[in-house]
Amino acid sequence: MTNETPVVLYASDGGIATLTLNRPEKRNALNDAIIEQLKSLLHKANDDSSIRAIVITGAGKDFCSGADLAALQKISGASVSDNIGDARSLLELFTLIRSVTVPVIAAVRGRALAGGCGLASACDLVLASANARFGYPEVKIGFVPAMVTAILRRNVSEKRAFELLTRSMEIDARAAQEFGLVNQVFADESFEAEVSTYASQFETVNRAAVGLTKALLYQLDGLAFDKALAAGLDVNVIARMTEDCQKGIARFLKKE
Repeated sequence: MTNETPVVLYASDGGIATLTLNRPEKRNALNDAIIEQLKSLLHKANDDSSIRAIVITGAGKDFCSGADLAALQKISGASVSDNIGDARSLLELFTLIRSVTVPVIAAVRGRALAGGCGLASACDLVLASANARFGYPEVKIGFVPAMVTAILRRNVSEKRAFELLTRSMEIDARAAQEFGLVNQVFADESFEAEVSTYASQFETVNRAAVGLTKALLYQLDGLAFDKALAAGLDVNVIARMTEDCQKGIARFLKKE
């Protein structure tokens, strides 16, 4: 038995599950425990049919400052096989965020840096408090934000991605929105309420339809136009045959 406080907290309210990184004294820095608990809780939320959206946020002043000192020390002394295993665990987290059925929303207050910026970017949607700051400072220490490059390149233009990844620059919430990293920026004082209102909108739409749309959107990465249309055709037919869609059409026709 252990009485240790979880490094990721789980709460649900209606159809919204909230996963809170819970190392505020370490600015919610990523370590093995946080990554593993995030993966476990993402599965938990996705397996709950009542959940319509997942919000990932941070306790305290910051969202996530990246890898902690212990993790960096581990990297510096690890073997090739150890480093592959460590990196693969983060890869699994980023992949899982895209593969779960429901939308995953990053709610960013304060700093989202390095792996923390990567975690936010990996989410389907990013909501930022006006005081939020984003950046990839890895090149300062000779490291490469390698896996998050695949994510960032799909979020922003090539020129913006190059700028963010190689200049070790921090940008504020409004600049991040202009770059394409952030969907919405909310005032600091009303941030939690605004995030709740935004996320709750997914309670008014069909879970299965949103899940099919999410899967299709990411499936289209790298496909030629004709193959992308063919993938859309497949999902179109699948959606038509679902019970939810047939009931929704019946309700619409009855109302008309």
